[in-house]
Amino acid sequence: MELFEHLALGFGVAFTFQNLLYALVGCLLGTLIGVLPGVGPVATIAMLLPATYGLPPVAALIMLAGIYYGAQYGGSTTAILVNLPGESSSVVTVIDGHQMAKKGRAGPALAAAGLGSFFAGCVGTLVLAAFAPPLTEVALSFGPAEYFSLMIVGLIGAVVLASGSLLKALAMIVLGLLLGLVGTDVNSGVARFSFDIPELTDGISFVVIAMGVFGYGEIIHNLSQPEDERQVFTDKVHGLMPTKEDFKRMTPAVLRGTALGSALGILPGGGALLSAFAAYTIEKKIKLKPGEVPFGKGNIRGVAGPESANNAGAQTSFIPLLTLGIPPNAVMALMVGAMTIHNIQPGPQVMTSNPELFWGLIASMWIGNLMLIVLNLPLIGMWIKLLSVPYRWLFPAIVLFCAIGVYSTNNNSFDIWMVAMFGVIGYVFIKLGCEPAPLLLGFILGPMMEEYLRRALLISRGDWSVFATRPISASLLAVAALLLIIVLLPSIKKKREEAFVEE
Repeated sequence: MELFEHLALGFGVAFTFQNLLYALVGCLLGTLIGVLPGVGPVATIAMLLPATYGLPPVAALIMLAGIYYGAQYGGSTTAILVNLPGESSSVVTVIDGHQMAKKGRAGPALAAAGLGSFFAGCVGTLVLAAFAPPLTEVALSFGPAEYFSLMIVGLIGAVVLASGSLLKALAMIVLGLLLGLVGTDVNSGVARFSFDIPELTDGISFVVIAMGVFGYGEIIHNLSQPEDERQVFTDKVHGLMPTKEDFKRMTPAVLRGTALGSALGILPGGGALLSAFAAYTIEKKIKLKPGEVPFGKGNIRGVAGPESANNAGAQTSFIPLLTLGIPPNAVMALMVGAMTIHNIQPGPQVMTSNPELFWGLIASMWIGNLMLIVLNLPLIGMWIKLLSVPYRWLFPAIVLFCAIGVYSTNNNSFDIWMVAMFGVIGYVFIKLGCEPAPLLLGFILGPMMEEYLRRALLISRGDWSVFATRPISASLLAVAALLLIIVLLPSIKKKREEAFVEE
């Protein structure tokens, strides 16, 4: 009963004209800017944060939350249409979503992403409302050793997820980990692997690598083909909505992704990101039905599952922020900044000292998700029009938008040169048949893994057994070892290679 009273209070706050207006403005701005290749939720919120300074605290946070999930939705649109992941969790959507667009099925791919995100967002918000207090205790039981072990599982999962050669997948992960080490050492404050280049002391930006490897790499590859072989999209788009068969296949994937995202999103330290990769891994492990398209060739489950997991994780990632005051990702770190500007101390006291803000924000998420689906489903036809633009006009526009997006993140022209360099590297990867998704996961998790490893060893005074003696950490490492053994078994390896064989 207490939950219903709290939700009634929240909807009372969210349903005022002012807050509904700011939720709509947030969703609209987030989607519009998120659709631009290279501008993900972090860059969008960073650019629009000053616009909320003069607003009341509740309205400001409702608008920023709307921008967050609006930009995430926009990120999946660019991932599907132009092979550009706007942010880290869209990396997995690219694999099958863009293949669907190339086969003239961009409409069903966008609808699957939208409907999956809406359902998962609603469930994630319900989880946030119902389980925030007890789930806080689960998150509190995770120490540095547990986070390190969780990320080991994430990296092993990326090897399982990658198509083709296991050796290439491992090489990509190691390269990602090495790139993640560039920058300033957190403990000593000393610049490392920066080659005395001042711009590298802050490390390499995720946006730079994602845009270069996926965006520019794909463009260079397309331009290297003769004009008649440059197939970016088919001329005809077959239907804007998923078919009955599509719904039958994507519904279980949406349910699985939602459950996984709701659970993993709670964990501070990249849980929402891991959930998208984990959801795709699970979908790949489930046997294909007769007549179903293979993964990597445009399977709708490869879009619906990760998008649902990503969105459910995005909603439940508010739990550690609102209950512990710990931002689990870069976007939540910006939300902490917004709360501090409005004299709100994020943490357990928000729920008790400012219930209107806490429950009003939760209720506004339901409203925001509904607004997104109402706004975006009718716009699918408009996004599809992008596909009719000739490639000779489309690629300079993508290059320009990527350059603007990368520059606006740090206001640094050096990043634009870095994107160009990673574009060439991305082209080399395509030629060598290497998948960049594991590289990006290694790059994102690398610095966090190092931080948690060093913290765990500091606490245990250099005793490595801490990873095996703590039950949760030991269980996670056992899961990682089991995954590795399974994927290396000759029979499994053979089946895996058959599943990924090029048609």
